Amino acid sequence: MASALIANIPDNGEYAAATEAVGLFDRSEQGKLAISGVDAVGFLDSLLSNDIAAIVPGSGADATMLSEKGRMLAEVRVLRTDEELLLDTERVALQALFDALMRFRIGYAAELHKRTLECGLLSLIGPASDGVLAKPPPAEEHAHIASEVAGVAVRAIRTRLGIDLLLESREHERARRALDDAGVVALSEATFECVRIEHGIARFGVEIDETTMPQEAGLHERAVSFTKGCYVGQETVARLYWKGKPNRHLRGLSLSEPVAPGTVLHQDGREVGVLGAVAVSPRLGPIALALVRREAEPGASLRLGEDGGSALVLALPFGG
Repeated sequence: MASALIANIPDNGEYAAATEAVGLFDRSEQGKLAISGVDAVGFLDSLLSNDIAAIVPGSGADATMLSEKGRMLAEVRVLRTDEELLLDTERVALQALFDALMRFRIGYAAELHKRTLECGLLSLIGPASDGVLAKPPPAEEHAHIASEVAGVAVRAIRTRLGIDLLLESREHERARRALDDAGVVALSEATFECVRIEHGIARFGVEIDETTMPQEAGLHERAVSFTKGCYVGQETVARLYWKGKPNRHLRGLSLSEPVAPGTVLHQDGREVGVLGAVAVSPRLGPIALALVRREAEPGASLRLGEDGGSALVLALPFGG
């Protein structure tokens, strides 16, 4: 599940740009879909875990597509425009999401559109992201507006890390050149991974996968509704929410030394999890994210592998 590499940040100013100014990371490989039609909202509301009917044009929400057993098939961002619902998800989860949407679409006046190749996605990361755009989106997460970058039309979407730019693929290179000319620093994957780890943002296919329940990933407060009508997997996640405790939790780890993602974590001789992504943060040193058993609470010390160093369990995000 985890990436095979440790995120070693190049010493070229990328981290400073991403944390103090603005950097650019190209996420065009992200899976993208759209749903249109008079039943689009009701259809998606019957499938995804969040209250899709409550989303108004110009806003959005996180959600999950669940199996009947309440495990995540995909983590999904849903944005509503006046014409359609825009969805994006990690590429590794795209096929499962697409298949589920096609399977349950029968009986609804809703059309499913593929947008992965048609649209690019550029992520502005850092506190100065607003200054890049002719018109930035409102401050609320997932708020989105039509804007432009040096004459290139984009949909600007507010994120926890900055602003995402959704645009036509044919304009992708022109937008990248304009951002480069404006002094926006291109970020490596290592730098992006370090920043998202510091913020405690899990990735589907890295820290979480189809065996994970939303509560284990800490997504129940932002991506799950416990008050709306039925949706796939609702009974299981609702039962856990009202009557149970997750067996695992997403945690931050401060490592004594950099070790490979996938390293097994031990507590008192018992395996309690495996490392997800690992980065060497210029600010925090070696850090990682992992799903660990609930007994490995913040403040606990874990062993890395059979004979490795140690890992201190921390609540997320790093630094509070």
